[in-house]
Amino acid sequence: QVQLVESGGGLVQAGGSLRLSCTASGRTFSTYSMGWFRQAPGKEREFVAVISNWSDRATFYADSVKGRFTISRDNAKNTVYLQMIGLKPEDTAVYYCAAAVRAGIPTRSANYGYWGQGTQVTVSA
Repeated sequence: QVQLVESGGGLVQAGGSLRLSCTASGRTFSTYSMGWFRQAPGKEREFVAVISNWSDRATFYADSVKGRFTISRDNAKNTVYLQMIGLKPEDTAVYYCAAAVRAGIPTRSANYGYWGQGTQVTVSA
């Protein structure tokens, strides 16, 4: 069982930056690939980024955030981060972190078994 708690959301102007954090309970954090997803009002939840549980910490990003967002993890702190720069109004959403139930760099939400409660990110024009 893994419990995830996100933090770091807020209101920011377009072009600004935010860093989201997600801290996990339990001793097995390092064995999970970790992902970030987001859901805007009236839209389906979409994949944002993932970092693997492999030693090379492979990452993969949605095209919409590539070059602006960076996912990283600190296994000693049981925490995964999402650094966001160059934020746009279309990045406005509730952001969720999730722990994958399969190894690698999964992008489908069905491959994630544990979810946080979400943190709101609002980008004003």
